[in-house]
Amino acid sequence: MSTQKKKISYHEFLNREYEFFHAPLAPELDFYETIQSGNIKQVRKLLAEPFHKKEGFGVLSNNPLSNLKYHLTITTAMVARYCISGGLSQAESYSLSDYYIRLGDEAKTEEEITDIHNDMCIHYASRMQNVRRSTISSKAVNTCINYIYEHLHTRIKLDTLASITNLTPTYLSRLFKKETGYSVSDYIQTKKLETAKAMLSSSDYSIAEISASLAFPSQSYFTNVLKKDCGMTPKQYRDRYFGQPFEK
Repeated sequence: MSTQKKKISYHEFLNREYEFFHAPLAPELDFYETIQSGNIKQVRKLLAEPFHKKEGFGVLSNNPLSNLKYHLTITTAMVARYCISGGLSQAESYSLSDYYIRLGDEAKTEEEITDIHNDMCIHYASRMQNVRRSTISSKAVNTCINYIYEHLHTRIKLDTLASITNLTPTYLSRLFKKETGYSVSDYIQTKKLETAKAMLSSSDYSIAEISASLAFPSQSYFTNVLKKDCGMTPKQYRDRYFGQPFEK
């Protein structure tokens, strides 16, 4: 697979934009801001009313199920943007939105869409809670993390990260470990595996395509590191989790 193909398949999954959404009413703004704040307890309270039973949705389709799917897409796009403005990286936020919009598209019932909506809201709130609690404070480490998320389709080198932060590799390694708890290489592999798991559970990319698009040295290497991480081969992971909400 060519480098260009790797970029296309990765970014098709990871980094799509959603250009259509309606202006929300005040209560909806409060809802998005609550997710952005990472207040999981309050988000759960706000989810007490089932999504498919809410009133006031515009009619985007005469088919009730399709109409609800469209509104799930709108809500997910809005949540993604609010979380980006709150500090979540664009790459991670769009990765999550791609995942949940795809699940919604494949849903068969209105109740299933409500479950997907609730999982999406809690997942985003959880990520925002981690952002709020993060001990990462240096500009250099934040720059590295954003670069890593945006270049998971490549072989990311410490020297490259050192160059874009104007630090020596040795100093950057120590700083990164201090602020994230991971070595640079372990962090990169962790994020590649998280993305691979999401792709296995929610996309129809082949295992070879996923391995290549995330720049693993080989498919056998990808298989080995995934098995070491979770005890399953890529095929076993897909067979077990395909269509289920992704959890890190």
